[in-house]
Amino acid sequence: MKRTYLIFTLSILVLCSCLLTVGINAQNQPANLGEIHGNFQMDMQYYNPDSSIKAPVVPEKTGMNAFLNLNYTRDNFSAGMRYESYLSALQGFDPRYTGSGILYRFISYTTQKLQITVGSFYEQFGNGLILRTYEDRGLGYDNALEGIRIKFNPRKGVYLKGIYGTQRTFMTYGPGTVRGLDAEVNLNEFFSALADKRTNIILGSGFVSKYQPDAGTGTYIVPLNVGAWSERINIHRGKVNFQCEYAYKINDPSAANDFIYKPGEALFATASYSQKGLGISLSGKRIDNMDFRSDRNATINNLEINYLPCLTRQQTYSMLNFYPDATQPTGEIGYEAEVTYKIKKGTLLGGEYGTNLLVNFSTVSGLDTMQLKPAQDSSRMGYKNRSYFGFGQKYFEDFNIEIDKKFSPNFKLIAIYASQVYNKAVIQGEPGTPMIYSQIGVTDLVYKISDTLSIRFELEHLYTREDMGSWMSGLVEFTIAPKMFVAASDQWNYGNSISADRIHYYNGTLGYIWGTNRIQLSYGKQRAGIYCVGGVCRTVPASNGLTLTVISSF
Repeated sequence: MKRTYLIFTLSILVLCSCLLTVGINAQNQPANLGEIHGNFQMDMQYYNPDSSIKAPVVPEKTGMNAFLNLNYTRDNFSAGMRYESYLSALQGFDPRYTGSGILYRFISYTTQKLQITVGSFYEQFGNGLILRTYEDRGLGYDNALEGIRIKFNPRKGVYLKGIYGTQRTFMTYGPGTVRGLDAEVNLNEFFSALADKRTNIILGSGFVSKYQPDAGTGTYIVPLNVGAWSERINIHRGKVNFQCEYAYKINDPSAANDFIYKPGEALFATASYSQKGLGISLSGKRIDNMDFRSDRNATINNLEINYLPCLTRQQTYSMLNFYPDATQPTGEIGYEAEVTYKIKKGTLLGGEYGTNLLVNFSTVSGLDTMQLKPAQDSSRMGYKNRSYFGFGQKYFEDFNIEIDKKFSPNFKLIAIYASQVYNKAVIQGEPGTPMIYSQIGVTDLVYKISDTLSIRFELEHLYTREDMGSWMSGLVEFTIAPKMFVAASDQWNYGNSISADRIHYYNGTLGYIWGTNRIQLSYGKQRAGIYCVGGVCRTVPASNGLTLTVISSF
């Protein structure tokens, strides 16, 4: 594999050199050398032993995650590569991230109607219900495809995509092959008679198939080819937008669903209305046995082909993220509603600058199902649905109100109240743990002292009688724009029923910024928990130590 990386990288460099030579030697033409852009990031942490917070012992004392992206473009040609290094991976990242290498590299050529990419690429069909490959470094998630992608625009309003490749899994590639086709038609672009109509309609359809040979060591006969398809529609008219997508997957026995043969389904719909000062949105989803991977034996977040959206508000404050929702691909149903409203300036509640209000409610439950007994389940369907849109056991619920108020050019307040219900037994896979009910309050104050100096105070409180009990969190942050910031924070588990576990998780951060470069140094304790983005999560162990982050782009 190292030889493959080297050959591919040298090929890119040779091709770039040839193109540069042609550009320089072109007669009567100014030299076009193209452009090179990229970015670098390194996160390194030194770990101190700390038995009080149950931090795991790290024999090597340090961990490091680093990467460098390089991208070259010249006319219709582009090429790129990413070098990654895990020596060793930071705690909380899968230990299969180990060593260094070039796992992402591509060459792409684009014309007016056609784009061809060979190498590594990320792609998504519709909302991702049957295909979404992407990278999230904070999650340690990267399911890029390695192969060939073709995008074709045969005529105005018609957009076709085809992909063929294998998926990345940590520092290598999975055993399965992924093939897919997607077509999208914008009716208003396709039919000239609809070009000036207020209603815009986009139709889409996709198909994805994965092939994986059977190793022959399993108990069950498994399909070698598994197909999934989806249909979608997006309608936009003035202030109103509606989109809906339905996906279906044939029987796909795997480790994730306990090797049952029940087909999978996913339904996602969202409607929104927006005008000046008012926004309303309502979303709903139903997922039934829709775990789709290019390796039937993979678990957790490894080698996922599709993405199942999370219909809960993505929070930014620490207490609101103590108990985050995680999508359950084996089965869940839920909806989310949100209203944003701006109280006008000059009114009693609006004041001089107006007041922004947000109300959000979301709920997620299991499906209303009945487990089948072995004698009734000769086809290994596993379970059957009592009703298609029935709600079963509650998994997650979140109600929150946010007020965003500017009192003067120098003073701003954000206040949040939230009430959450969290099924830890299901979401974190800890059977027997009780349902967690929490009430959370957040106050965020920003005061601008001068044109370059500002101070921010953040105070949060989480009240619960379950799990580890109540928490309090505080943060003070000074910013000297545009060069420097310093912050100190503390999370205190004062409500823990075990007095020895009423611990302060303190942290101090110093950052320096110049241009597109940033260096940040932090020291303190990190509590154990889970970190989620869009319903995809990773477990974060407790730690005590010094963290250095370097970020640069060019």
